[in-house]
Amino acid sequence: MEYNVIKNADKIVNASSYVVKTPKNYKNKWATLFGNKNPIKLELGMGRGDFIIEMAKTNPNINFIGLEISDSQMVMAVENLQNSNLQNIKLIHADAALLAEFFGKEIDTIYLTFSEPWPKAIDEKKRFTHGSYLRLYDKIFKKTKHIILKTDNKGFFAYSLCSLSNYWYVFKKISLDLHHEEIPIKNVMTNYEKQYLKEGRPIYYCDAIFEG
Repeated sequence: MEYNVIKNADKIVNASSYVVKTPKNYKNKWATLFGNKNPIKLELGMGRGDFIIEMAKTNPNINFIGLEISDSQMVMAVENLQNSNLQNIKLIHADAALLAEFFGKEIDTIYLTFSEPWPKAIDEKKRFTHGSYLRLYDKIFKKTKHIILKTDNKGFFAYSLCSLSNYWYVFKKISLDLHHEEIPIKNVMTNYEKQYLKEGRPIYYCDAIFEG
């Protein structure tokens, strides 16, 4: 995906009280930072933060962390949080490849919402559902491994189902058209998802766990 570059984005992001500037310092201490022992759920590649912010608003007894590598994207999330007083959300500006430096076994759920699909074979290892990332997630899951994925990219979805299945995840729910299920799935939409819905694109969804 291509994004608009925002001038002084790094300064805007670093000025926010919601952004954790030194996440390495909180490894195995995130409960202390939040001030409670509530479950911690992590979104990778949160983009503008629509999803993770709404989740925090509607689930006050759960702690949420949004991670994003693009500071220009994070500016949107920071601005959306300016007039909020949410105690259960933190943001990290970093590469997801560094997750094990930020967390011990503290994460209950990982959200992958409209992740970059990296369609070229040469970029396969960059996909958030590649085996190398699944092994990385093993290091930070608290107990049950739980991944929820949404995407508009059919190829990435098919790849992810295969990758998760080969890693012995099982699927609690799979949808090939999330917004047209007979029995609706509880869902918080991202900004991109709202646009894709207007365009009539199907949204692919899976809820996967591994309790081994």
